Amino acid sequence: MRAILIDDEKPALLHLEKLLNKDGNIEVVGKYTFAQAGIDHLKKDKTDIVFLDIGMPEINGLEAAEYIQQIDHGIKIIYITAYSEYALEAFELNALDYILKPIVPVRFQKTLERIRNSIPTTQVVETEPAEDMVKVLCFKRLTLQDGHHDGKKLKWRTMKAQELFAFLMHHKGEWVSKEKIIDALWPEYTEEKATTHLHTSVYQIRKLLKEWGITTKLEYAQEGYRLNQEGIMNDVDRFEAGIQADKDYAEDCYHQNEHLLSLYRGDYLEEHDYPWASIRRQNLLQAYMNLLFTTAQYEINHNREQQAIQRLLSAWQKDPYSEEICRLLMTAYASIGHYALLTSCYRSFVNLLQEDLGIEPQKETIQLYQRLHQ
Repeated sequence: MRAILIDDEKPALLHLEKLLNKDGNIEVVGKYTFAQAGIDHLKKDKTDIVFLDIGMPEINGLEAAEYIQQIDHGIKIIYITAYSEYALEAFELNALDYILKPIVPVRFQKTLERIRNSIPTTQVVETEPAEDMVKVLCFKRLTLQDGHHDGKKLKWRTMKAQELFAFLMHHKGEWVSKEKIIDALWPEYTEEKATTHLHTSVYQIRKLLKEWGITTKLEYAQEGYRLNQEGIMNDVDRFEAGIQADKDYAEDCYHQNEHLLSLYRGDYLEEHDYPWASIRRQNLLQAYMNLLFTTAQYEINHNREQQAIQRLLSAWQKDPYSEEICRLLMTAYASIGHYALLTSCYRSFVNLLQEDLGIEPQKETIQLYQRLHQ
């Protein structure tokens, strides 16, 4: 096995090299006092293990690990730290082990044993591509489903890992700066603590994707992250693409729009109520309502009033103060001669507006009722 050592303290480097040479099973192929120099080495030469100090200037060990994982996910990282407070946090990240300074030989032997035990189960294995893409559902709640696992839902270890995944999905494969992520997800923490939480959540996402054999990558570069959405089928993206497509409204388009409406299981990330998702949530809801009105109007015009009525009643539960829904419902009832239901619909709407908002219906709604009721 080949290893490089990265530590800004030269005596620590020499001591670690001495311990490794004494064991004789790991070849030290590079020693560096700056993380960037070690990263440059890894870009050129295949390396199995990196012993990495956490507390370094310029690029600390936790951030350096992000770059290392971008170069080769198979590299084993052993964190070295003089601060015990980092120990468990480092262990939660993509590290095989951690060692506290000063390095104690007995403890170091346990690290070497952990390295040896990892080899048989961590050889590179080519993963067969799943026959079905991973389905990411964002309407109502965030849900990941992989057809390769009989539709079983992927479970998140922490709520913040789930939110980070949703936040990166929200940005549609674009690079998002570390500062922007922290401001959105961990605004109450110090920069140091928030960065640690970020690294932990990144690791948990990568681990979940790896365990499920999902080809999607969470990438890191130039102080930013992005979720490469290759291999993901996103219900919200499909919905947005569908409503933006140019089309003449005919029978084929009607069926396409029925499918788009079926994707809308609830508002965008509704059950999570992430503040950063609110604007897109409102925009998607408005797009959904516009599509629903168009589809219901088509159904009324083509003798499918019952379908339109059921569709509009369902929508009215989401927006009970909508004048447009009320008008379309009255039109549908009048079209099939259900004037009692037309009257009930109108009077219920009038009472709701008066009791809840203290207002009267719009003039257009009143005039439509009077015309249809004649």
